[in-house]
Amino acid sequence: MYLITVFGNLLIILATISDSHLHTPMYFFLSNLSFVDIGFTSTTIPKMLWNIHTQSQVITYEACIFQMHFFTLFIELDIFLLTLMAYDRFVAICHPLHYTVLMNPRICRLMVLVSWIIIVSLFYCTGLGVYLSSAATHSLHSSITASVMYTVVTPMLNPFIYSLRNKDLKTGLKMLFGKENIKVSIVLGLEKCL
Repeated sequence: MYLITVFGNLLIILATISDSHLHTPMYFFLSNLSFVDIGFTSTTIPKMLWNIHTQSQVITYEACIFQMHFFTLFIELDIFLLTLMAYDRFVAICHPLHYTVLMNPRICRLMVLVSWIIIVSLFYCTGLGVYLSSAATHSLHSSITASVMYTVVTPMLNPFIYSLRNKDLKTGLKMLFGKENIKVSIVLGLEKCL
């Protein structure tokens, strides 16, 4: 699942960069979401896989703080980018004649930058909330299930949900790898399974 997450999100980033037809606000936000999803899963999953492999659950205090910082940062960035994507679609649908003025590349970059800045400032508040909440109110099994759902499953499905079912992105992937390339066939076959 981790490899599918990283591979699927990297494909979105590469296709968006390589195809000039995909240099639009929607794909700009999608490629940023893909970057965040890679960071989000890469913050926790490799350590979790190492713990499973070694049957050890030890983590240093510094590594724990580092992991928690980036985990919270990427979660909040995910939320803000999804909000920006919703705003982009709102403008495209409700104000189509003003879309190019309201969602120009400069505004999109500024929106993403502001999102990153807001996330850094909010990080400390949410981090405190997590550490101050009562651990006794949650069962271990439900916490593990919820953790796996939002740390592994959601970032893995985001490329399929938001991008790989899109004709423009499929065209971009075909241009990136060539029409006969087996990698594109595998990716497009994966999205049919989902």
